[in-house]
Amino acid sequence: MILAIDSSSVVASVAIVSEDKVIAEYSTNLKKTHSQTLMPMIDEIFKMTGLNKKDLKAVAITNGPGSFTGLRIGGATAKGIALALNIPVIQISTIEAMAYNINYTDKYICPIMDARRNQVYTGVYECKEEEINCIVNPKACDIKELIDELEKTGNEVIFLGDGIVPFKDIIDKEMKLKHYFSKGHLNSQRAGTIGVLAWKYFLEEKYVSSEEFGLEYFRLSQAERERMNRG
Repeated sequence: MILAIDSSSVVASVAIVSEDKVIAEYSTNLKKTHSQTLMPMIDEIFKMTGLNKKDLKAVAITNGPGSFTGLRIGGATAKGIALALNIPVIQISTIEAMAYNINYTDKYICPIMDARRNQVYTGVYECKEEEINCIVNPKACDIKELIDELEKTGNEVIFLGDGIVPFKDIIDKEMKLKHYFSKGHLNSQRAGTIGVLAWKYFLEEKYVSSEEFGLEYFRLSQAERERMNRG
């Protein structure tokens, strides 16, 4: 049994997964900080299912990219649980987890998260024999740079993520390649998806200790950039 957590965006999501079965999933999209919501959500999901945290084999957490504050809160929560129960942490890329929301398609899968300043957190994936394979590693880049990169592939693309809202018009205007936008229910990070992917990682022994766990921000925070600009 794995506890999966995501706090990389405004959405907070937790799930309990066993093998490829999502036993329970709890997500909120509220204007509350994750420090207010995550632990109560975790406590509630165990209370509702009657399951015991002591039966967990691992904790899975998206380790970036995403909201700097959200990632830190989620990371601290996952590390605390893993340390208390002496279980490993499974690190999942936020972008890879989003790509897993879509499968069984011959089109490229391109998650886009709004990274502000006309940039996105993104990556490119393809579905091959029921597996999602990475074509372009997760990164932060300008939206027009991403469009140019996708145009060169010549492959149709499905976009998903919260970056659709701010960048849909730019993509439609600049991109000549045939492309599609996923429906709203597929555009949020889901702990259930993260948990199913994490179970695969667990069987492959792709996990770390709570001490080894680390976050991937992909760029400096706004506060860090401002400090650098001030010299």
